[in-house]
Amino acid sequence: MAGHRGLVGSAIVRGLEAAGYSNLLLRTRAELDLTDQRAVAEFFAEERPEFVFLAAAKVGGILANDTYPAEFIRENLVMETNIIEASRQARVKRLLFLGSSCIYPKLAPQPMPESCLLTGPLEPTNRAYALAKIAGIEMCWAYNRQYGTRYLAAMPTNLYGPGDNFDLNTSHVLPALMRKTADAVKSGAATVTVWGSGTPRRELLYSDDVAEACLFLMNLDEEKFGTLLVEDAPPLINIGTGEDVTIRELAETVARVLGFTGELVFDATKPDGTPRKLMDVARLHGLGWRHKTGLEAGISKTWELVRGQL
Repeated sequence: MAGHRGLVGSAIVRGLEAAGYSNLLLRTRAELDLTDQRAVAEFFAEERPEFVFLAAAKVGGILANDTYPAEFIRENLVMETNIIEASRQARVKRLLFLGSSCIYPKLAPQPMPESCLLTGPLEPTNRAYALAKIAGIEMCWAYNRQYGTRYLAAMPTNLYGPGDNFDLNTSHVLPALMRKTADAVKSGAATVTVWGSGTPRRELLYSDDVAEACLFLMNLDEEKFGTLLVEDAPPLINIGTGEDVTIRELAETVARVLGFTGELVFDATKPDGTPRKLMDVARLHGLGWRHKTGLEAGISKTWELVRGQL
């Protein structure tokens, strides 16, 4: 399990433990630096894992991606390269590489099918991160073709939940809205300022749901798993809800859950990002998996778990 302390990784660990798995190989960053090629190779050679969830990544929102593009492309490329190659050498049975919906073109058809990968320009503000993740998908595909590995790339939609990053300078849209709104409730502020026009649409998936989807995919029987690893297309599958809301609707939901009764002010001088990012999840639905947690219920669950920290 690479990245077990992050939003997705920690949810996958909870899901594995709840399902009765006890032989988990977990290391903190201090114990294993995933950007250190030799250390990663030695770890895999010694531990010989059978299944790998590659959830480790350097992630952030629009501001972080736009401010530190070099770190976003470099660190992600290095981590995924080290882990995928070490997995091959250790003869890992299956690897699940976690990416992001930002791999798809800025003006992709909506909802976005897996087939629209590399069919148009990317959103400029997170281009470096997206290209690193696209390289990881290509690497899984190349290894499958050349070495006969069984590596699958799963692209979740926007995620949220306990363990999220609530720092206003580096967080994604939902945790940023929760932090701003919580601060306003505490201080008695009359307004909460939201970046952008409020019109872009976003699909959001609760972290425990994406973890369940990851376990579902890794536990598919050989025949069904094999249908996702064809030679003439990337080994790629979307994970999402198939539903989206506007940023305005999202901010209003957060305000309702957190009890903010003031005014939402939209700052149109700030970037909107991609106009819409809705996943086509027909492939995942066809395999038999659907999300369980609605947006307002998921925000409420998250708030109950993090309210003492904000």
